[in-house]
Amino acid sequence: MRWLEALTKKEQPAQAAAEQMAAAYEAAGRADYARALAIWGPLAHAGVARAQNNIGACFSEGLGVGRDLKLALQWLTLSAQAGDPVGQRNLAALYFNGTGVAQDFARALELYRAAAEQGDAPAQDMLSWMLLEGEVAPPDPAEARRWAEAAAAAGVAASMTRLGMIFHNALGVERDPAKAAFWWRCGAERGDADGQAMLGAAYHLGAGVARDPVEALVWLRRARAGGSALAGQFVNTVETALTPAELAEAERRAAAPLTEPQS
Repeated sequence: MRWLEALTKKEQPAQAAAEQMAAAYEAAGRADYARALAIWGPLAHAGVARAQNNIGACFSEGLGVGRDLKLALQWLTLSAQAGDPVGQRNLAALYFNGTGVAQDFARALELYRAAAEQGDAPAQDMLSWMLLEGEVAPPDPAEARRWAEAAAAAGVAASMTRLGMIFHNALGVERDPAKAAFWWRCGAERGDADGQAMLGAAYHLGAGVARDPVEALVWLRRARAGGSALAGQFVNTVETALTPAELAEAERRAAAPLTEPQS
């Protein structure tokens, strides 16, 4: 039974590390980053990649420690090299923004892709954006759609909105107003301001959905409140076409909290 004893010995350190990580996350959730760092520190030095990422993130944001981009880069590099997808994504952000390191879009793309391939939804979303925009990477609408679909399946609202734009603008697919409106609604219901703006525009124009000026204004006002620059070009036009009663109804509905979308 020596094999069982050996297996048990391997499991014990892993379980202990998991318990320590849970305690550190609990402390971080209370904004007690000093306590969290005290736990993550030994784990990071012992080679726990997620702890290395967390320390790097704290140095990057100045959480519980003074902001130190050099140390952030060092710890995030260790985490990324160890294969942690969150570490890869956070290191990619440093290279993308040129934060504490020379800006390098190619390196950022490589890291986002590595994290995306491991199922990291925020990395999938960012990779999709990079491949669709074509400004910092060669455009690839098909790959952009694939990664947007993966991120959308994980609940990333921005990718849902992006899928709407892909079908609206016929980027690697046939133009499909109904699918565009469907994806904009998915993003809008999860709070994405640009998705709300585009859904409002769809209701205003009757594109992919039945025309409904009141519903249009509901979503456009939500979008404007959420900071979407896309809403401004439609709000005034929609408002001037409504009666005072319709304006009051739209205002009432726009102020109501969003209901949790059914999955």
